[in-house]
Order: sequence, then structure tokens, then C-alpha cells
Amino acid sequence: MRTEPGGCCCRRPVRANDCVANGEVRNGYVRISAATAAAAAGQIHHVTQNGGLYKRPFNEGFEETPMLVAVLTYVGYGVLTLFGYLRDFLRHWRIEKCHHATEREEQKDFVSLYQDFENFYTRNLYMRIRDNWNRPICSVPGARVDIMERQSHDYNWSFKYTGNVIKDVINMGSYNYLGFARNTGPCQEAAAKVLEEYGVGVCSTRQEIGNLDKHEELEKLVANFLGVEAAMTYGMGFATNSMNIPALVSKGCLILSDELNHASLVLGARLSGATIRVFKHNNMQSLEKLLKDAIVYGQPRTRRPWKKILILVEGIYSMEGSIVRLPEVIALKKKYKAYLYLDEAHSIGALGPTGRGVVDYFGLDPEDVDIMMGTFTKSFGAAGGYIGGKKELIDYLRTHSHSAVYATSLSPPVVEQIITSMKCITGQDGTTLGPSLLWPLPLRSTGSGRAGSAAMAHRPSRSKACGILPDRGTNPCPQHLQADSQPLRHQRSPSGSFLNCIILCEDVIHCVAMFCSHSI
Repeated sequence: MRTEPGGCCCRRPVRANDCVANGEVRNGYVRISAATAAAAAGQIHHVTQNGGLYKRPFNEGFEETPMLVAVLTYVGYGVLTLFGYLRDFLRHWRIEKCHHATEREEQKDFVSLYQDFENFYTRNLYMRIRDNWNRPICSVPGARVDIMERQSHDYNWSFKYTGNVIKDVINMGSYNYLGFARNTGPCQEAAAKVLEEYGVGVCSTRQEIGNLDKHEELEKLVANFLGVEAAMTYGMGFATNSMNIPALVSKGCLILSDELNHASLVLGARLSGATIRVFKHNNMQSLEKLLKDAIVYGQPRTRRPWKKILILVEGIYSMEGSIVRLPEVIALKKKYKAYLYLDEAHSIGALGPTGRGVVDYFGLDPEDVDIMMGTFTKSFGAAGGYIGGKKELIDYLRTHSHSAVYATSLSPPVVEQIITSMKCITGQDGTTLGPSLLWPLPLRSTGSGRAGSAAMAHRPSRSKACGILPDRGTNPCPQHLQADSQPLRHQRSPSGSFLNCIILCEDVIHCVAMFCSHSI
């Protein structure tokens, strides 16, 4: 992702044949040839729809997966699936020991609690490389962490801790974007002081006796930070979406959701009881078609108008690294009189000239977004989430949101962590620490613009397969694939050399599949 200098430009102008001026579009990705890229250098593409909406340069493209890599990856996983069926056959006839959960003998005639195939991937593929995930750390989640060493003698079905600690492991699986989650500095000192005064927990909801002066201070600060009338904070980011969307829409309402929205948005939409329709990722033509159909045809069977139409989008899509085309979404929302729900979990604090998210990046008016949602778990190094918007909206959620009525209040030290880090970002602490943290963001990517930096900072999917990598140049492959590691996986099993041969073949194929997927 990169930006072109100067002028008003769009992400990619769409032609009638689904191609773009700077490359061919397939499944939302842009294939850019060298000749086309050279010809397009310095050229400014203007928005073909909704007028000149972009006040800031915005040109986004993704490299398409090479055909050879895609074919090898699919072939690798296909072979692994065949091996999985073979191993299930061996487990059925007790040639190989069965480690996974099964129904008890006295429940064999019961209706199965879960279908056996639902666990096929976990049982036969994920278990081969399970030692790369869920690694307990015993230090601050900074750039380098300390992890507890563990071993497995049954092919990753269970682990035993050796008591040793592996030092200085590179952290590639953390949300600590700006480095505020640390055990030293002003945030730690402020949180420690509040801990002595207020204690750890409130043990009550906000509607009872769990509403502290710190909570009121935080909500005023968040509202000022976002540029909205009011804001409300919650103790869990996931629940901020999943519990507030049902409070806003219900049966008879329509939700238009991006196909790559986070699981919390999907769950909230399903719990609401509203009708859900999905549009293609960041595709404004798909969104507009759904809006037109909703206005023209109304509800199914009755053809009555929808009570509400709510558009759900994210600021930065965490697994793809793409930025929402917010100016065009707002234009469509105004044109068809819909409501807009913006999830800025990954963009707030780390995108825009002042760190105020995707609205700040595009230079838009916060009042154009009806519901502004975000979390404190990323850039602020804390926990929880918020909803910002009109005062009428926040007053309504205070009495109708399940997260507000039934959930315990935010912990006072966590609240102080958020307050201190937010004041640091805005410069209200009287230091230049916040701007110094925001300024290096463009330097973290190959592009010169902040949009490119956000894509690099928020796109962990390519490097997250090995969530934590040892420093000092060690091999990032799983331990059982390293030549200098303990050969725990290659011990002879009671079933003989035939099963060992299967295990070794699976390891080789899995290594090839992982290598191909990481090289995309």
C-alpha cells in the first residue's frame, strides 16, 4: 500500500471490464505490470464515483499470489488431507493411539455432541505445528520477550515445561503498536499510583456503584480525542461490538457487512436478529447495489421499508492490511439515508496525522460517522473498548447495552493506563513522546505515506505463522523441523516404522506448505 504525492486521487478507478488504470483486479487484488507501473508513476487517478471525495492521496494495491505458489500450497494441503484420512483410519483400527476427545463408551448411542469432521483440521493438520502457537511468555510484551521452554513426547498433543526460559525472542504476534504496554515509564508510574489509591477492581457495574471519577474522566477524554459529543467505555473490546450492535438494530432492520469484517462484528450482527447481507470487500459497487435493492424492494415478502439500514465496516482490516474507502462509504450512506458503524480497533492511535484513526487520515468530519467504535488493546497498551457518537446515542446505550448493564467496570489501573497513553499521544502530558511515536510510522514501510505504514504495521498474517521467532538468526521453522533440536517427534512409536514414515512425510509436506504460504 502506498500513496502518490499531491493532488486528489482514488484507490483505483474501475472500468467497465473490471480492470483498473494501474493493473488488473482479481478478487480485490491488483496485478501491476512493470510497464503499467512505470507509465502510471506520477499520474493521479481521479475518483470515478461520488465526485472528488479524497482530500488526501490514497492509492492502494496488493500483489497477487503467484500461480506456482498457489498451486503448490493447494497441493500440499491436499496431500496433508489425504494423510489425515489415512491416520484417522489407523486410529479407528487402533493401529495408532487416539489422543483427541471422543464420546464416552456409555454415550455411544447418544446423538453426537459434535461432528467428528469438525475437528479434522485441528486433529491432523494444526496439531503437527501446534508448538508454534500458545507459547507462554514470562516478560513484558515488548519488541523482545522471554518464553517458557516446553517439550512434547506425543507429537504436540500435550506439553511439559522444562523450567527453562528462552531469552530475547523476537515478538511478531503483539498488538503493542506504539509500545505503551511496558513496565517502565509514565504509564506504569501513573497506573501504579492509581492502584494504590483505588485498588485493582471495582466489583460492580457502571449502573450500580462501579462508576468512578476515573471512568468519567476517560470518557470525556475519549470524546475530545475522537471529536464527538460523547463516548462510553467498556471492559472488553470484543464485547463492545458483539453486545452493542444488538442494542442498535433488531428484527426488521438490515445490516450490510463487509465480507472480511472481524468475528466480533459478525457475532453482534447475528445476535441482533436483523437481516444480514454481505458485500464484497471494499467494493463500493457491491455496497451500492445492496443499498439500492434495500430501498427498492424493502423487506422480503412484506415489501415494507426496513426500519434501519446499518453499514458495518472496519478502519483497517487486520488480516488484510487494507484501509476502508471511507469517503465513498460516507457518500453512499448519505445518499441512501443509512447509518454507518465504523470499527477502528486497529487504526485508532496509529493512523492519521494525529493518531485519531482513519477519519483523521482522510480528513473527514467525525459527525459523518454515526457510531465510532475502537479498542484500547492495541495502540494504548491496555484493555477494553469504546463507542463514540451523538450524546443521544450514548445515553441510549447506557441503558440498553448489555455490556453497560451487566458487565463489570474497567479496572482503575487500566483506566489510568489509557488516560496516560492518550494524553501522551495528543501531547497533553507536556512532552513530545507521543508525536515522536507517531512520526516514525511512515518509515516502517517501503511507501512514503502513512497509509502504507498502516498497512505494514497492521498486516500480521504473513509473518504470524510462527508467532514468536528466536533472535540471533535461528530457524523460524517448528522445533521438530530444526536439525539442531531435540528429535522428540522422530522417536519410534509402538506402531512401527510405517507410522513413522507417515509422520516424516507429513512433516516435509507441512514445511513446504508453510514455506509457500509465507512467501506469498
